[in-house]
Amino acid sequence: MPVDSATVRRIAHLARIKVSEADVPHLQNELNAILAFVEELASVDVEGVEPMTSVIPMPMKKRTDAVTDGAIPEKIVANAPVSDDHFFVVPKVVE
Repeated sequence: MPVDSATVRRIAHLARIKVSEADVPHLQNELNAILAFVEELASVDVEGVEPMTSVIPMPMKKRTDAVTDGAIPEKIVANAPVSDDHFFVVPKVVE
């Protein structure tokens, strides 16, 4: 499906990009080239190819889901104007 000049103007409007009338034909050609490349990718046979997260097979790094105090509570509240027992003290905003 080729992109026409009205579609280029609409895309520019939706993206909030100011496009001059002189640039519309160039952008139209660029968008059509991108869409042609995407259509070309659709013809690639990927049957039996598993998705991968890296070019080198490796397990994902995971950490245990444990609740901790961060081991540095003094440093965390060091710049707080007011703190109490390693907690930030904030003014009450709901009455």
